[in-house]
Amino acid sequence: MQYPTPISKLIEGFMKLPGVGPKTAGRLAFYVLEMKEDDVLDFAKALVSAKRELTYCSTCHHITDTDPCWICEDKQRDQSLVCVVQDVKDVIAMEKMKDFQGLYHVLHGAISPMDGIGPEDIKVPELIKRLQNDEIQEVIIATNPTIEGEATAMYISRLVKPTGIKVTRIAHGLPIGGDLEYADEVTLSKAMEGRREL
Repeated sequence: MQYPTPISKLIEGFMKLPGVGPKTAGRLAFYVLEMKEDDVLDFAKALVSAKRELTYCSTCHHITDTDPCWICEDKQRDQSLVCVVQDVKDVIAMEKMKDFQGLYHVLHGAISPMDGIGPEDIKVPELIKRLQNDEIQEVIIATNPTIEGEATAMYISRLVKPTGIKVTRIAHGLPIGGDLEYADEVTLSKAMEGRREL
């Protein structure tokens, strides 16, 4: 069926979102048409605001509206612990459990030779530079328990161990092949407690 151009463009816009196919995009587009104009404008402003006002922390690479981010700025946190995660969503998942009081380093991906992603394509060099800070005593690797996550963990471990900094890996209370962001707080808490040295 041929839709008027504004609806077609709206459907195409929704289809760019992950997991949104043509049917869902169509339902969302028609839902937007039924919303009050003020609500649509607020939604549009929120989208633009998120895109324009958010950046990445120059220290840990977590998403933020201030630089450095609120986690790096918090002097009450344990400055000797750095938890290395793959994605911004993983920091949010870890913070939900409220047990970890150290700092983070977001890699923005994992090493995947099959996809042409090497250590230089993610934030590994920035991590190594950051570890030159004498205060850091332990690196906790919390990459996803996938082939790429494990390869990244082993690579980082081999780089960090010669520096004398302790390297640990969170325990596999998380399902193999799963993503950190989908784990519940109890599973994450147990995985953090059971971390082991690499």
